[in-house]
Amino acid sequence: MTSTRLDGKRVLLTQANDFMGPALIEVFGRLGAEVIADNRALADDPALPAAIVAEAGQVDVLLVHLALPAPSTPAGEIGEAEWREVFAHLVDPMPRLVAAVLPQMLARGQGRILVMGSAAALRGQKRTGSYSAARGAQLAYVQAVGLELAPQGIQLNAIAQNFVANPTYYGPEVQANPRFQDRLKRDVPLGRLVSAEEDALFAAYLCSDAAACFVGQVFPVSGGWALR
Repeated sequence: MTSTRLDGKRVLLTQANDFMGPALIEVFGRLGAEVIADNRALADDPALPAAIVAEAGQVDVLLVHLALPAPSTPAGEIGEAEWREVFAHLVDPMPRLVAAVLPQMLARGQGRILVMGSAAALRGQKRTGSYSAARGAQLAYVQAVGLELAPQGIQLNAIAQNFVANPTYYGPEVQANPRFQDRLKRDVPLGRLVSAEEDALFAAYLCSDAAACFVGQVFPVSGGWALR
């Protein structure tokens, strides 16, 4: 049976202090991976993604893990500055990271790249125009480039999540809010947040040898809030 463990795999994780970072570090480490956790902001320096990959050395798995608190701006008030800031944080670093890691993965004829994205790209929500557009760009990139890389032994996929417990979007103060609890019961079929561990375990599976058949796919993880 092909293993779902990650023994011996070197995993590069970006923006490791935020979003799903702590849970990914814990779960991937528990499953045997060596996690190279980088905490630097990638929005301001176009050369930084390549430098991070170079410093990491061998990268068997790249976790493209980018986060930014979602603006809540009416469509007619989204300005150039907000649009550029959201894309600079969530979109621009992604092709730079992939381009930097590809030469070594192509040389080995194998590699895994997983984008930790958002289900905001799969289901419309009011006042999320800039954020949803950026998250949608992430998923479109995965679907296109994933098909391109598959014949060369590299699997690129994405998790599109929402209603997953994490400090960036659903911290303790949000979870304790009665209005949020009512929203969970109303909008999320699961009736609760997906735990950070559940999400991270699924991410680990997608990066394991047991998940070698997935190519350019987007997997919703949202307690049923978004199905595709």
